[in-house]
Amino acid sequence: MKTRIAELRKQHKLSQEDLGKIVGVTRQTITSLERGKYTASLILAYKIASYFGLAIEDVFDFSEVEEM
Repeated sequence: MKTRIAELRKQHKLSQEDLGKIVGVTRQTITSLERGKYTASLILAYKIASYFGLAIEDVFDFSEVEEM
């Protein structure tokens, strides 16, 4: 799944570790999300989107999911 996490994180001058601490996951989880290797749970997606003041759909690209 594609996300805007890396873009948003860089705009806010956050490291992967910083964002992970804010939303309660490891740096490795943030890395995996950014690379599309891991799909966030609904709760994690909500935490990330809320931190950036956005809707989940503004952070996560669900177009591939909708095709399934």
